[in-house]
Amino acid sequence: MQAKLLGAVGALLATAFLAGPAAAADKTKIDFWFGNSGDIAKRVQEQCDRFNQSQNDYEVVCTSQGSYDASLQNTIAAFRAGKQPTIAQVSDAGTLDIMLSGAFYPANKLMKDMGYTVDWNDYFSGISGYYATSKGEMYSFPFNSSTALMYWNKDSFAKIGKDHAPATWQEAAEDFKKLKDAGYACPLAFDISNNEVWQYIEQFEAVNGEAIATKKNGFEGLDAELTYNKNPLLVSFVKDLKSWYDSKLAVIKNKAVGQTFIEAFAAGDCQVILTSVGDHGNIGRTAKEGLNWGVSMLPTYGDAKRHSSFVGGASLWVLKGHSDTEYKAAAAFFNFIAKPEEALTWSTVTGYIPVRNSGFEYLKKQNFYDKAPYAGRELAIQSLTVTPMTDPGPKGVRLGGLLQIRTEVANGLQAIFINNADVQASLDSAAERGNQILRRFQQTYKNVQLP
Repeated sequence: MQAKLLGAVGALLATAFLAGPAAAADKTKIDFWFGNSGDIAKRVQEQCDRFNQSQNDYEVVCTSQGSYDASLQNTIAAFRAGKQPTIAQVSDAGTLDIMLSGAFYPANKLMKDMGYTVDWNDYFSGISGYYATSKGEMYSFPFNSSTALMYWNKDSFAKIGKDHAPATWQEAAEDFKKLKDAGYACPLAFDISNNEVWQYIEQFEAVNGEAIATKKNGFEGLDAELTYNKNPLLVSFVKDLKSWYDSKLAVIKNKAVGQTFIEAFAAGDCQVILTSVGDHGNIGRTAKEGLNWGVSMLPTYGDAKRHSSFVGGASLWVLKGHSDTEYKAAAAFFNFIAKPEEALTWSTVTGYIPVRNSGFEYLKKQNFYDKAPYAGRELAIQSLTVTPMTDPGPKGVRLGGLLQIRTEVANGLQAIFINNADVQASLDSAAERGNQILRRFQQTYKNVQLP
């Protein structure tokens, strides 16, 4: 069902929208649908409340849809009914789907039309490059931006004579063995569900300067093909991860076993995890008393030179079919959340990074990163900006049906780890299924040129 919905996104968005609901008598109300849940959903609602309280002309009604997938599916259904929100949050993986739909009001045009001057170059290149067109035009507003980091237990590492996290996976393997020998039952906790494979496939390839697909990960054409299975570094890494799993140096932790890898780390049960910087705040709030932990950039593999990691999270899109007054409300909301003071509040309560240089500089002037609960989050900015924009490599992943592709990658990894399937054969099979998804997407947008 999900595959059908995602594959039909463009057609539905492009043809199904109608005019939005009438504005309230006193304030112009607009709907903002987002996919975050749990603690982050509360933080989004708080931001919406701050905007509503900051002025008397507009009211943004912010509603969590429970997940990125549900948000996308519910938005499709709303278009069918002519009740689409003014603003919709779309995950990084769904960027190409909505970008090709044509059913949105480009962010850069919206702000100009509504009388706002925006320095689009103020966005971090590692973030803007992911969401911008080939001409550098920003069609959406980067919102909850993140990247993957390594979280490590400083006290457990001290017991094996280490005062720093591993910089390479070879060093990590040695550390895992020492931790196991020191009595730690779970040196590395990981998950191979479709929501987590980006850390071990996409981000691995990014920091090691490799592409997961041709055409610069799809940025240069819809005829891109997956090639991660042909990268010797990645294949070798997956084999390493499987060997660590078999020797109990790495343990799968997810809801199915009663404890997620994030919960296992926060409880001190596992010593290393890879997860989003967006989880930094949650781990800080839920960590057991006295847990001494830190973060570092993802390790590189072998002799590979470090490159920038890719941005994760989501951006905000303004949808067609609404009134000028509603668009003025949307522009006012975007102008509000772009303020440096909001960047400080947002980063404080979530762990997500500021998306603009001005916001980052404001946080530094407030000594934000010198404070214990937030120390280390600046590494996410460093990780995203290792490689200059002049580097010819991919700036991210822009593949149609990426959510489906991640599911196929996850299925391939589960076959390897759960069923002891051959590593190369499973990666090849997953890539083949992923390429079938890409060809269906390409057929849907036959003769369409990427913007």
